[in-house]
Amino acid sequence: MNAPTVKSIFKTQPFPISRLREIPYNYTSFSDREIVIRFLGENIWNILNELRDERKTGRSARMLFEVLGDLWVVNRNPYLQDDLLENPKRLKALVDAMYHRIHSIEERSSGNAKVMELAEAANKAVKTFESDFKLVKKLRRKIFSKLKKFTKKDNIQFDGLARVSHVTDATDWRVEYPFVVINPDHEEEIAHIVKACIDLELTIIPRGGGTGYTGGAIPLTPFSAVINTEKLDDISNVEYQNLPGVSERVPVVKCGAGVVTRRAMEMATNNGLEFACDPTSADACCIGGNIAMNAGGKKAVLWGTALDNLASWKMVDPDGNWVEIERLDHNLGKIHDVDLVRFNISRYKPNGKDLIDEPEILEIPGSSFRKIGLGKDVTDKFLSGLPGVQKEGCDGLITSGTFILHKMPKYIRTVCLEFFGNVSHAVPAIVEIKDYLDQSDSTLLAGLEHMDERYIKAVGYSTKAARQERPRMVLIADIASDDEDAVGLSASQIVQIANSRDGEGFIAVSADARKRFWLDRARTAAIAKHTNAFKINEDVVIPLPKLGEYSDGIERINIELSIRNKLKLLDDLETFIEHDKFIYEEEGLNSDPELNQVKQKMSIDLIHGLREKWGQMLDNLDGPLSSLLERHDDIEYKYENIFRALQSYELRISWKKELKEPLHEIFSGREYQSFLLKLDQIHKNTLKSRVFIALHMHAGDGNVHTNIPVNSDDYQMMQEAHEAVARVMALARSLNGVISGEHGIGITKMEFLDESTIEAFEKYKNKVDPYGHFNKGKLLPGSGLENAYTPSFGLLEQESIIMEQSAIGEIADSISDCLRCGKCKPVCTTHVPRSNLLYSPRNKILATSLLIEAFLYEEQTRRGISIKHFDEFNDVADHCTVCHKCLNPCPVDIDFGDVSIAMRNFLREQGKRHFSPGTALAMSYLNMKDPVTIKIMRTLMVDFGYKAQQAGHNLLKKLGGINLFKNNPPSTIGKAPIKSQIVHFLNRPMPKNMPTKTSRALLGIEDDKVVPVIRNLQKINEDSDAVFYFPGCGSERLFSQVGLATQAMLYEVGAITVLPPGYLCCGYPQTSSGNHDKGQKITSDNRVQFHRVANTLNYLDIKTVIVSCGTCMDQLQKYEFEKIFPGCRLLDIHEYLMEKGIKMEGVSGTRYMYHDPCHSPMKTYAPTKVTNALMNTDVPLNDRCCGESGTFAVGRPDIATQVKKRKQEEIEKGIQKMGVDQPGSLGEVKILTSCPSCLQGLARYGEDTNTTADYIVVELAKNLLGANWMQNYVESSTKGGIEKILL
Repeated sequence: MNAPTVKSIFKTQPFPISRLREIPYNYTSFSDREIVIRFLGENIWNILNELRDERKTGRSARMLFEVLGDLWVVNRNPYLQDDLLENPKRLKALVDAMYHRIHSIEERSSGNAKVMELAEAANKAVKTFESDFKLVKKLRRKIFSKLKKFTKKDNIQFDGLARVSHVTDATDWRVEYPFVVINPDHEEEIAHIVKACIDLELTIIPRGGGTGYTGGAIPLTPFSAVINTEKLDDISNVEYQNLPGVSERVPVVKCGAGVVTRRAMEMATNNGLEFACDPTSADACCIGGNIAMNAGGKKAVLWGTALDNLASWKMVDPDGNWVEIERLDHNLGKIHDVDLVRFNISRYKPNGKDLIDEPEILEIPGSSFRKIGLGKDVTDKFLSGLPGVQKEGCDGLITSGTFILHKMPKYIRTVCLEFFGNVSHAVPAIVEIKDYLDQSDSTLLAGLEHMDERYIKAVGYSTKAARQERPRMVLIADIASDDEDAVGLSASQIVQIANSRDGEGFIAVSADARKRFWLDRARTAAIAKHTNAFKINEDVVIPLPKLGEYSDGIERINIELSIRNKLKLLDDLETFIEHDKFIYEEEGLNSDPELNQVKQKMSIDLIHGLREKWGQMLDNLDGPLSSLLERHDDIEYKYENIFRALQSYELRISWKKELKEPLHEIFSGREYQSFLLKLDQIHKNTLKSRVFIALHMHAGDGNVHTNIPVNSDDYQMMQEAHEAVARVMALARSLNGVISGEHGIGITKMEFLDESTIEAFEKYKNKVDPYGHFNKGKLLPGSGLENAYTPSFGLLEQESIIMEQSAIGEIADSISDCLRCGKCKPVCTTHVPRSNLLYSPRNKILATSLLIEAFLYEEQTRRGISIKHFDEFNDVADHCTVCHKCLNPCPVDIDFGDVSIAMRNFLREQGKRHFSPGTALAMSYLNMKDPVTIKIMRTLMVDFGYKAQQAGHNLLKKLGGINLFKNNPPSTIGKAPIKSQIVHFLNRPMPKNMPTKTSRALLGIEDDKVVPVIRNLQKINEDSDAVFYFPGCGSERLFSQVGLATQAMLYEVGAITVLPPGYLCCGYPQTSSGNHDKGQKITSDNRVQFHRVANTLNYLDIKTVIVSCGTCMDQLQKYEFEKIFPGCRLLDIHEYLMEKGIKMEGVSGTRYMYHDPCHSPMKTYAPTKVTNALMNTDVPLNDRCCGESGTFAVGRPDIATQVKKRKQEEIEKGIQKMGVDQPGSLGEVKILTSCPSCLQGLARYGEDTNTTADYIVVELAKNLLGANWMQNYVESSTKGGIEKILL
C-alpha cells in the first residue's frame, strides 16, 4: 500500500544538474562498471563501452541504467525487499517497468547483435531478480520451521534492522546481506543451530560485537546465516584453579562469547587483578571475537594478546560438533617465550557429552606463533592447525573462553608526553622509553600509546603544556611497580627523555587523573568524521628499532600526496581560468575586457611558475635544499634534504601565501569578488579529495594503526587511497614487519597476504571445512575488496536536493558521521541482547540510513512511498528512551536521543506517527492548565486508572500469566498486538498510596493569576535567599509529595520561595514525544510569563532557580534564566540543600541505593556526592534505566518490559552486593531517586525485589521534619506563610 506523500517532504526536482554516476539511485562507492559487472558480467561492460565508442548507444544506455539502478538499490536495501515481498502488486509494477525498458532497448536495437546481447543479459538479470522473491519466501519458511526446534522464534530474524545491523562491521564495507540472523539464548543451542544451517545449505557467519576493522564478519554469499553471540554473556566469578602442568593455582575468569570485553576487565579489576586483552574497542567488542581475531590492546606489551592469555576455549566446528581446546603447561606469559607449546583438543557430538575420538595433543614451537622480534602478528591464519584462534570465524564458532588473569603492581603512574619538534627527532623516544623500562628490575611498562598530529587534532586534544601550539606527537604510558619510589623515579626519568627531544611530560597519580589522560586515546575513531565516517584502517607491526624509519616513510607518502593534491589544484584552477567565463558582471560594475586578458595571463603565468616550483620539490625530495628553484639560505644548512625541511614545516608549500594572496592581488576589485569565491570553492573541493595517512600506535610492541580517511563518493580518491595502502604494506614489509598485528586479514588485506600464507590456510580450510560451511570464501584467493562497496551519504545528498531542504535531510546529516564503533552499546537503554532488545544507536543509524534511502528512491518512482517504510521508521523512533547517554562515549558526538526526537517530529508532520492511547492521555493531562479539569483528569488517571491497573495485575498474577513476558521478554520488532501490550502494561503494578491531591490544591494556590510567595516568618531574615521553584508536572500534579517536600525543606532552611502562577509544564515531554511545535510554544509562553513574574517581584533578589525534576532541568537550561533573573543560577533542590549543610540524622535499619535518573537534575555537583552528603552515609549507585522514561512505559509497554528486565537484574545485584559489603546491616532496602518518572518506575519493582522507592528530598523531610511533615507544612504555610501577589 502506498502512503499519500505530504509535499513538504520533497521540495524540489528529483535529479540535480550534475551527476557523479550515470546509473541512478547509486548512493555507494561503486562506479557504473562494478554495478554492470555485478548484474550482467564483465563481457557486457566491454560491449557497452564498444557501443559507446561506436556511438550506437545513448538513450538505450540510459534505459538500461534505469533497470540496473532499480536492481542495485533493491539488492542492497532489505527494507525495499521486504516491502516488495509483502506487496506483490508493487513488485509486479517494478518488474513490468524494467521489462518495458528492456523491450524498448530491443525495439531500438535495429538488429545490432551487441545491443541484443546486452538486452538479453538484462532480461536474464530481471528474471533472476523476480524469481529470487519466490525463492526467498519459500526459503524463509523452511529456515524458520527448521530452526524453531532449537531456539526461540524471536531469535530467528529476517527483518531489515537485523540484516542491516549484520551486513557490515566497523569498516562499513558490504558485499551481501545475510539471509537470516540468529540470536541464540544459550551456548547449548549453538551446535544444533550450526547443524541445522549446514542442512539448510546456509553459510554460517559467526558474529559478536561487530567491531572488526577488516571485514571478518561480513557475509560474502547471499545465502548466509549470521549467528550473533551477544546473548551468550554469562561470566563467572574470578576463581583460582589448578591448570594442567602449572604448579600454583591461577586466577581465571570464564566468559561466554558474547561477554563485552569491558565487563571481563571490570570483573578482574573488582578482584584486584587485570584482564590482559584490552583492545580500544573494549566497550563494544566481545570475547568470542577477541579469541577469533587474537585481539590485543595496550596491555599486550606486558602480557600479550588473547592467545597468550587463554587457558581454554570451546567452539563448534564445521561438522556441528563440539571442540574443547585446553592449553597445557601454561607459562602465564607470552606464548612465543616457550620452546614448545602444547594443547589438548577434545571433540564431542552435538549433545556435548559423547566423546568422538580420543583427545589429541597438538604441539607447536613457540617461535612459530609470531614473526621473531615482533610483539604482535596475526597474519598466520593456519597457526599450525590450532582451532578457533586467529581464524576469524572460518573454522568454527567460538562459544566461550577461560582467561588467566594477572596481578598489576600496586603503584601505577600514567605519563603523558607531548613532543613539539620534528617527528623524526621525537619517535626514537619510544625505543628509549621501552629500553629504559626493560632494563629496570622493579618497574614495568604496562602500556605505551602514540598519536600523531592528525589524531591529536581529530580527538580534540587539549595541550597540557603552556604553549600556544598543538604537539606534533603524543605518547601516553602506564608504568607500574610495587615500589612507590621506583615508579615515581621512572616516571620522572621518562619525562626527562621527552625533555631531551623537545617534549614536555606530565604525570598522573590518582585513578581519576589517570583516566582523564587516557580519554583522548579512546576517541581515535574520530579521525574519519570529516569523511562521513569512512576510513581504510590498517594495523601493521614494525620492529621497534625501525619505528623511526616507518614514521619517516609515512611522512614521505603524506608529503607526496599533499604536493600532488596541490598540483591537481593548479590544474583545476588553470582549466577554470582558461575556459570559464570568469568575470561575473553586476549592475553598476564594468570590467575592461583587455585588462581581463592581461589578468588572465598573469594568473596563468603564476600557476605555471608554481607548478614548476612544486613539481621540482616533488621530484627531488631527496635532493639538497640548494637545488631548489627558490633559495632558502636560512635553512639550507639545517636539513640534509628537501624532505626533512618539508617534514619540519620550515619549508612550506602554501596555497594561501603562494597562490591565493597573489590571485587576490591580481583580481582586486568588486567586479572580481564572485570569481574569487569560485576559486575558493575549487580549492575547497580539491582539498576535500586529498588523501592522507594518520598514525596511532600501541607503541610498546610496534603495532601501528595506519588510517586513511576517504570520501566514499569520490571514486578517484578511493583509488588513490588503495594505492597509498599498497605503499604502506610495502614499507612495512621492507622494514621486516607484518601487515596485521591484531585486526586480522578479513577482506581488506587479502591482496597483501603472501601466497605461502594463503596456501597454508587453504590446505587447513580444505581439511576441516571442505564445503565452506563457515565464512565461505573468506581468507581464500579472490576474497578481497573486489566485490565490496560502501554507502555514501555524500552521493545521497547530491542525488536529490530534497536532502538539503527537509527534516529528513537534517536527520541524514545528524547520523552521517557514525563510525559504527559500537561504543554506544554499553550505555544504551534499548540495547539489552538477553532481553531480545538489539536497538543500539549503531544499529538504528544503519537502519535509518537505509530507510532514508528507501524514501528517496521511492519518491523518484511512480510507485510512491510505501506505508511499511513509515512503520519501520516509527519502530526505530519508538526504540529510544531519549536518555542522551549515547552522546558521551560517541567519538563524533552523535546524540541519538535528539535524532529520535527529530524522527518522531518528522513522522508527526507527515501524519504517520503511530497513535498511542497512553501517550495521548498523558500529554493531554500535562497540557492542561485549568484546575478543575486537572482534578477530574487526575481522579480518572490516578484514583481510578492506577487502581484498575493494580486490579488487572493481581488478576493476571492469580491466573499465572504475570511472568509470561517479564522474565523472557519477546522481541519488539514492529508493534505488539493489543493483547500483548495489555499483558506488558499489567506485569508490574503501579505505585500505591498515591497523594489524593496536587500540591497546589493542598495549599490553595491554583489560581494562575497570582504568584505564590512562601515564607517561614519565624526563620527568614534580611539575608534569607529568595528562590524561584519550578515544580514541574511530575512533582506537582502526580507525585505532589515531592513538590511539597521541596517546599517544606526550603521553608525549613528559611528561604523565600516563589512559585510560578498556576499549573505549568516545562515543554520537555511534548518535545521528546515529537511535538516540537507544542514544546516550543510552551517554552516561549513560560519565558514570557516568568519575565512578568520577575518584573512584578523585582524587589526580591532571586539568585537561584530550583527544580526537582531532571527533564525540567534539561528544558529550563534553554530558558536563559540569567536574562530573566539577572545573575541567577539553576540548581536541583538536593544540590541546594547540600550547600545549606542539610543531612540525615540517626538513621538505622534502612539500607539505601541511589538510582541516578537518565535525565539527572544534578548538573552542578556529582549526583553521588550530593546523595552521600545528604544521606550522611555512602549510598551505592544502582545503574541502568528504570524503564518508565516519562510516557515510554505506557506508550510502548512491550519495550519497557525489555528495559525493566535489565534494571531488575541491576537492583537484585545491588541488594546482593549490599549483603556482602554490609553483612551486619538488616532492614528494608530503599531506592532513592531524584526524578518523578523514575519514582514511579522504581516503585513498580517493589513486588519482585522487596524494595521501596522514594525521593531523596521526601526522605529528608521525613527524617528531619517528622513523620507528619506534610500535614505540618501545609498547616503552617497556609496560616500566614503564603503571600499571593496578583500578576
